[in-house]
Amino acid sequence: MQTLTITTPDDWHLHFRDNEMLAETVPATARCFQRAIVMPNLVPPVVNAEMAMAYKGRIEAARPKGSSFEPLMTLF
Repeated sequence: MQTLTITTPDDWHLHFRDNEMLAETVPATARCFQRAIVMPNLVPPVVNAEMAMAYKGRIEAARPKGSSFEPLMTLF
């Protein structure tokens, strides 16, 4: 093998922010990455599974139509 092409890399440390910022940050990320490990330091921070699933839902709702971008959630 002489070359390796990564067509859809992962982002291993991503701060999306929340609310209106998701409309900007999620589409920009989904254009370049297939998955991302989402940092939980919102205000208030994501500290349990219920909060993580709610945040994941907001992220998924902000994906561009047809996007298969996958947010990988973490806890604070």
